[in-house]
Amino acid sequence: MGSPILEKERYDNENQHQVTLSQGFWIADTVSTQAFWKAVMGDNPAFFTENENNPVEQVSWDDVQNFIKKLNLLIPGLGAQLPTEAQWEYACVQERLRHSHLAKNISPELVNYDGNRPYAKGEKGQCREKTVAVKSLPANSWGLYEMHGNVWEWCADWYDDILRCRFPTRQVRKPALAAYCVVVRGVTMDGVRVPLTAAGMHQSIVTITSISACCWSSLILAV
Repeated sequence: MGSPILEKERYDNENQHQVTLSQGFWIADTVSTQAFWKAVMGDNPAFFTENENNPVEQVSWDDVQNFIKKLNLLIPGLGAQLPTEAQWEYACVQERLRHSHLAKNISPELVNYDGNRPYAKGEKGQCREKTVAVKSLPANSWGLYEMHGNVWEWCADWYDDILRCRFPTRQVRKPALAAYCVVVRGVTMDGVRVPLTAAGMHQSIVTITSISACCWSSLILAV
């Protein structure tokens, strides 16, 4: 996990280190669409509602936990859950390992972000100022869509740099509580930085529902 020390525009909390994933997992190839959320929950909390294939956004971590609980009740044995930070980065990191050429060619045609503020002083481009439908931009080498851009993605872990340093080689899952901040990964449609390494990490309060980060995430199934 983390990013090389010489990577452009890296953050201080991206120290590169090995992490062991103790078991395999399946991860959804997109974040939840508004149509999927509506089918499970009966409502659509999103702001950008012109296309129900757009990601559902404006949902808190607690909202997502309620969604997952209801989904698992509807489909017994499914075992859906949010990915840990380590699982999310593993799913995203192949884009760095096998598509490093994107670092020079990154553009809003590949990632939905604020093209007026490009990564590593690249050329400026389109700023859509809204989300786009899932699978409308190229997938990474795992076949996963919009891992960068479009929306922030909730993870299962709370944000804890001390714990990260104490157990640097293991995936550590710590359930988030209302008093804590939770890890979010990826970048939003209005994001400034579009890291090709997938290492960029931020924190967000569990119960926030109306932040511009438009949080959602993919679901995983353990195997």
